[in-house]
Amino acid sequence: MITLLRVDHRLLHGQVAFSWTQYVGADCILIANDSVPNDELRKTTIKLAKPPAVKLVIKNINDSIEAIKSGVTDKYHLFIVVESVEDAWRLASAVDGITSINLGGIKAKEGARNISKAINLLPDEIEKLTQLVGNGIEIEIRQVPNDRKQLLAESL
Repeated sequence: MITLLRVDHRLLHGQVAFSWTQYVGADCILIANDSVPNDELRKTTIKLAKPPAVKLVIKNINDSIEAIKSGVTDKYHLFIVVESVEDAWRLASAVDGITSINLGGIKAKEGARNISKAINLLPDEIEKLTQLVGNGIEIEIRQVPNDRKQLLAESL
């Protein structure tokens, strides 16, 4: 069961690893990213941030979609972390079990619009997220679980 899909440009770090994993009751974290599986340094730093009793899996986006669809992840309370809106859109467009996306940290880029303290979106990212909302997926902005849940529509 997928507990949450989070977009955070830092992927796994203390805030995500502990507060969100505990909050959603996850026993497995899936880092879905096309570059991390081939980057030993990033893999090592991500592994250091993993909570002790939680399984960590690092796969590229296509392999993540395949694993979720195959049912191999069904036995877990799965917390998925991606680096970008594009990655979240690819996953949510391909996997039926994703009902909520948390925007936790998206760094500023040229042409991006700041919509909250830590969220900066390009026009095509806003379009992709709006499409997902139209498909019935809740998109919320919260850095940590104790923050007030703010729906994307409230910020645009």
